Amino acid sequence: MSGSGPAGERTVGGTVAFGCSPEVAFDYLVDPANRAQWQSSLARVEDVVGEVGLGQRWVDVTRPGLRPAMQTTTYERPHRWAEIGRWRAVRATLELTITPTAAGCDVTYGFRISGPGPLRPLGLLLSLGSTFPVRADLRRAATLCEGPSKG
Repeated sequence: MSGSGPAGERTVGGTVAFGCSPEVAFDYLVDPANRAQWQSSLARVEDVVGEVGLGQRWVDVTRPGLRPAMQTTTYERPHRWAEIGRWRAVRATLELTITPTAAGCDVTYGFRISGPGPLRPLGLLLSLGSTFPVRADLRRAATLCEGPSKG
C-alpha cells in the first residue's frame, strides 16, 4: 500500500496474513493495553482515556523515550481502524483494514510520518525506513492472536 497524503506526503504499508478471525484480530490490535506486547518500539502505554473505540486517547511511551499523544480516529469494527499520534511538530498516522480470508484475515496497513516544512522530507524517509519494522510488529501480533486458538 502506498499513496499520497496531504501536500504530497506519502503513505506506505503492506499486508500481513492473520490466522484468526477479523473480530479477534481487530479487537487485539486496536486495544492500547495490548500494544506493548507486539509493537517493538513501545515500552508501555500510559494515560488511557476512554473505552476502546472512536476518540480513545493514550500516550505511547517508546523505548527511545518519545511520548507521542495518540488518538483513535476511525473505529469500524471489525473492518477498519485508524490512529493519529503527535509528538512536537511530528505527526504519524496508521490505518488498518481487515479483510476476511479462508484462513482467517488479512490486515492491510498504511502509515505516514509527517511534519511541517523542512521536516516533510525527513517524514518520508522515516516512513520508508519503518516499513519493515511495522511489518515485523504485525507479524508478531498475528502470532500472538493465533496462539490461544492453537493451544
